[in-house]
Amino acid sequence: MTIPVKETTSIKLDKEIKESAKKIFKELGLTMGEAVNIFLNQVTLHKGLPFEVKIPNEDTKNAINDARKGINMQTTSLEDMIKEKNA
Repeated sequence: MTIPVKETTSIKLDKEIKESAKKIFKELGLTMGEAVNIFLNQVTLHKGLPFEVKIPNEDTKNAINDARKGINMQTTSLEDMIKEKNA
């Protein structure tokens, strides 16, 4: 069995996303480094990103821009979504 060689690296991350992800990783019993290594392994296995990435169409771009501006937004509850699904 060979022991993988580890190296330290530096990357710039969005602070809020990093902290949010760290909480999730902690619940999963993972360190940030272990999670990044899992992601990099998946990139290697898939020979690309391990999830679909697409350029959004115009409707989606407009919806994203509206959401960032808080335009055309409405709140809903899980209960309301369940009622709507079952209707």
